[in-house]
Amino acid sequence: MPDQDLLQRRYRVLGKRAPLFYDEPLHLVRGEGVWLYDAEGRRYLDAYNNVPHVGHCHPRISDAIARQASQLNTSTRYLHENIVAYGERLVSTFDASLPMVMFCCTGSEANELALRIARECTGNMGIICTAHSYHGNTAAVVQVSSFLSTAEQRGRYVRTIPVIDPYRERGDMSEDELATRYADEVQKAIDAFEADGVRVAGLLMCSGLSCEGLPDVPAGYLARAVEKVRRAGGVYISDEVQGGFARFGSHFWGHQKLGVTPDIVTMGKPMGNGHPLAGVVARRELMEDFAERNPMYFNTFAGNPVSCAAGMAVLDVIADEGLQGNAQTVGRYVLDMLRGLADKHAAIGDVRGSGLFFAVEMVEDRVAKTPAGGVARRVVNAMRERGVLISRIGVHDNILKIRPPMPFSTAHADQLIDTLDAVLCSL
Repeated sequence: MPDQDLLQRRYRVLGKRAPLFYDEPLHLVRGEGVWLYDAEGRRYLDAYNNVPHVGHCHPRISDAIARQASQLNTSTRYLHENIVAYGERLVSTFDASLPMVMFCCTGSEANELALRIARECTGNMGIICTAHSYHGNTAAVVQVSSFLSTAEQRGRYVRTIPVIDPYRERGDMSEDELATRYADEVQKAIDAFEADGVRVAGLLMCSGLSCEGLPDVPAGYLARAVEKVRRAGGVYISDEVQGGFARFGSHFWGHQKLGVTPDIVTMGKPMGNGHPLAGVVARRELMEDFAERNPMYFNTFAGNPVSCAAGMAVLDVIADEGLQGNAQTVGRYVLDMLRGLADKHAAIGDVRGSGLFFAVEMVEDRVAKTPAGGVARRVVNAMRERGVLISRIGVHDNILKIRPPMPFSTAHADQLIDTLDAVLCSL
């Protein structure tokens, strides 16, 4: 069936608010490792998708799901080894102060639950989030996803802090001065809440500030920001949906890279390699307090035996295939190559990243650092035409987002860089 027919059928049944990537949507039928295949058999290098964290259709994940699905799949109201064993394995990757987990099906659910825990256990209502953040799509989580909501929709219980942008704002400031400046924005939000009769319940931040553009976070910033929030009676919630599971290479969780242990951590997307699995990890006193306030938290599908089998297999593959080390090694290689492209192409204003997560900032002018959203859009679509998939992020949609599955190799990196070089030469 022609793709245009399929597209029109999709519009009729799903509407046009269900987004698609690229000016010419891609009709995919198969995936394997870091490769995706369209309906005509053309192969694409996936340098974007983090949901298939250990690779598309990894046989160990597929086998684990099929094996458990053929035996039993039921709710968590029955005892089963999988949920306990997986929970133990998962929390072992965190600091000892984060020993308990509650399972969900999506990152949106996880963040919604984290907001409930923060608000109920502190007795406060105010949530601080970053401008241009994305944390999910439930009613409560959209309010703290400033990427999706207006100030009016956010209401009096949500305050945003400006996007961290050292690339444009560092100037002559030292690292310490920059960290202080950004942390002061958190205090301003706390003060604004209190002036409105609201006390702060929590600071919710993506560990990589991913949708905000993956900025280089000044050393000491987060520790100072979190200290201000805790002093005001709130907690720190780290959203690890994009930064977790060794994505940054140096650490298993993004908050570990930043050197601050959260009170609550949320996770999703890559957790089951595409199988719906998410979770909330938190301090024991918060979990026990929440349990006392809520006689039952029950989510029919969360933590079911099949989901936990998928989650356990993901952890096994990360360990057995050395994917955290691979993220470090290949990540350094990609970063060096991207910086080489920046030396060659004036349209690249800045390159940053860690592990297998990169941001390439496109600008109209390197001196003025004017965001080039239109250029970024053309690059993303031209890369797709040449068989490499990436996306774009940032307040001005001018930042190329490169975030491949974890088995990404130096050979794959060479194809990515060669293609990006060719596209930039063609602009």
